[in-house]
Amino acid sequence: MKNLGRFLMTILFLATVHSLSAQIKLNIPKKIEKEANKRLNKKTDQAIDKSFDKMEKDVDETVSGKNTDKDNEKKDVGAVKEDAKSDQKKEVKDENNAVVSATEPPQELKPALTWAKYDFVPGTEIIFEDDFRGETNGEFPSRWDITRGTVEMAQFGDDMVVYFRKTNSNGPDAILPYLKNRSEDYLPDEFTVEFDCYFYGKKSENNTYYLFFYDAKNQMKIMSPSKPIRVVFNSVTYDHIGEKYPGQDELKPIAGWRHVAVSFNKRVIKAYLDDTRLVNIPNIEFNPTGIMLSVANVAGVNKPFIKNVRIAKGAVPLYDKFLVDGKFVTTGIKFDVNKATIKPESMGTVNYVVKMMTDHSELNFSVEGHTDSDGEDASNQKLSEARSKAVLETMVKLGISADRLTSKGWGESKPMVGNDSPEGKAQNRRVEFVKF
Repeated sequence: MKNLGRFLMTILFLATVHSLSAQIKLNIPKKIEKEANKRLNKKTDQAIDKSFDKMEKDVDETVSGKNTDKDNEKKDVGAVKEDAKSDQKKEVKDENNAVVSATEPPQELKPALTWAKYDFVPGTEIIFEDDFRGETNGEFPSRWDITRGTVEMAQFGDDMVVYFRKTNSNGPDAILPYLKNRSEDYLPDEFTVEFDCYFYGKKSENNTYYLFFYDAKNQMKIMSPSKPIRVVFNSVTYDHIGEKYPGQDELKPIAGWRHVAVSFNKRVIKAYLDDTRLVNIPNIEFNPTGIMLSVANVAGVNKPFIKNVRIAKGAVPLYDKFLVDGKFVTTGIKFDVNKATIKPESMGTVNYVVKMMTDHSELNFSVEGHTDSDGEDASNQKLSEARSKAVLETMVKLGISADRLTSKGWGESKPMVGNDSPEGKAQNRRVEFVKF
């Protein structure tokens, strides 16, 4: 009886299911598809929301100056590490005479050798020259005197430089050439002064350099106190007269060395920063008697440096000299140490000669290089040949036909003066233009 009851209940259950199926009409494949689409859409919406969240975050961080991009972070960290490896840390002493570090700047100003409009021509007779090679780190520069303040030699990058540790230009706390005739008026009616000074990549870090035209320590009886040439990272002025360097961003200076050149001709004064003349005053009513260099660095926080100082006597214009002698000699074309690389400040002299040959088509020159006696004879001979060739090639690039020029090197074999002083050596490191 139990088995018969179970059989009847089964028949009844199947009949009921069949009846419900007929009424509901289930569609299982569509149900699955609908549920799949629903879940897929949900996932897609989540992915899109996530992407937009990231984009909004990146935009916000870019505006606020932050950078959280992992790839960029890795690249930045790698670059910093690489820069740290390549930085050359050298010794400089602080106020307590302890060694501190001066690091070679990561971005250095390197003026291009295309100073086509640069018209500064230095004097040909050198009065004083100092590139500070051979000086001792931490000592006072041996060929200079000081009024007051704290100034020492330092190693900065590959150069020996004058480090103004603590000075005040209002005094002025200044250094001055230690010349035998320093108590006399040693500046002629025509002279030039050149030096390199260092600036940092932030305006707030930069000092102001000053060039005075008298000796406040040794010339008390004869000096004519006057305003100095004032040099900042983007301008040169004399008594508030001057201009800014064209195109120089006032908020973001370019870190590196800048070349300052000043010419004085009886009463006319001109001053240049790198390849541009920024001061041109026709009448200066004072008599320059000597030179002093100072820096406004009262706190001693920032590190101002100078190097490569030269004072030279002006001479007869080069073309007039050529008419008399059939050649002219210039020390205004300078090269990197032991190299044939022409320094940018040499372009004033090169441009002068190019213009001379352009104006006088009959002129043909042999460009002849000479060195001082430092180093081996053979090396100096080879160096002089390379330097004269470099000058020739530069003039050809500036438009002079190659058949109007030849080059020759004489090494140290024809000195003009003795090689027993820095000034004598500088006078012997020269380029001559000889008519052929």
